Amino acid sequence: MYLKKLSLINFKNLAQETIAPDEGINCFVGDNGTCKTNIIDAVYYLSMCKSSLPMSDGQCVRHGEQFFVLDGEYVNRDGRHEQVSCSFTRGEKKVFKRNGKAYERLSDHVGLIPAVIVSPSDSMLISDAAEERRRYLNGFISQLDKEYLLAMMHYNAALAERNKLLKISSDEQMLSIYDRQLVSYGSKVHEARGRYVERLAPAVAEYYGLLSGDREKVELRYRSELNETPFADLLAASRGRDIANGFTTSGIHRDDLVFGIGGMPLRKYGSQGQQKSFIIALKLAQYRVILEQSGEKPILLLDDLFDKLDEGRVRELIRLVASDGFGQIFITDCNRERMQRILESAGCPHRIFNVTYGRITE
Repeated sequence: MYLKKLSLINFKNLAQETIAPDEGINCFVGDNGTCKTNIIDAVYYLSMCKSSLPMSDGQCVRHGEQFFVLDGEYVNRDGRHEQVSCSFTRGEKKVFKRNGKAYERLSDHVGLIPAVIVSPSDSMLISDAAEERRRYLNGFISQLDKEYLLAMMHYNAALAERNKLLKISSDEQMLSIYDRQLVSYGSKVHEARGRYVERLAPAVAEYYGLLSGDREKVELRYRSELNETPFADLLAASRGRDIANGFTTSGIHRDDLVFGIGGMPLRKYGSQGQQKSFIIALKLAQYRVILEQSGEKPILLLDDLFDKLDEGRVRELIRLVASDGFGQIFITDCNRERMQRILESAGCPHRIFNVTYGRITE
């Protein structure tokens, strides 16, 4: 799948732009603060129905305006064209359309246009709480497994109702009803997470080795209470604690991903460069799994490529993604000469767009 044409109006600080990207590598270069990331985010938005950043839809509307519109024309591996658009007006519900027909549920769109993003905000996957890693895992699996997405939505709804009940009552009958719902949906989520992490782990180690020259070994593991104990037993054992605390203390909403380097926690013992290399390896592994399962090459979004990476690792990354195993790529960087030098040395075709304060030119 590749993006043939992108049009946008009033998206963040972009007033009105239309670009026709190449099927291969597309670089957007310009000074910091000139809206390069906003272009990447617009492409991500059309895939995932939301910004890649922690921003509301209202915050994506250009200052002083009341609406934004995104429109993308795509071509899939069979040569079929797909037109996807999103419109949002302040105070109203956003509308996503595929080939002119509005979706009833946004979740029906997720997965049609697979995308993988690497950005400076990914550092939160390592430094922040487990919630960030669960959010990443949910976004990844949801592109591939509709049943997972629905199970996750039902689980969250049942969890919210159970927690609401726990704050005001210890009604055993109602708690048992919510427990059955949590077990039903949570077990499906747990099984899928374990299966996909098992597929990710060896690919993460492989890509990290390529990026680092095999200087150190890394690992990825899935941590869950359900790995050791059936969910129903967990809920039964924690019932008293849940009532005392007023919320559900056990379940898949406490799952985590464990990142390691050299047998030690990556967060504590990995340098900034090692941590960034790990995140890139994780995203490339995600790309591989999506490609293997869907048959579509995701759009790869590399925002602020040199953030915490030396030129040697960037060169190796470009060499990797310029291979036949990857499809359309969007890259942002602040140094045109450096980016052009690296791309030319890799011998890969590319297009470079200049970005200057809300304007995009070649």
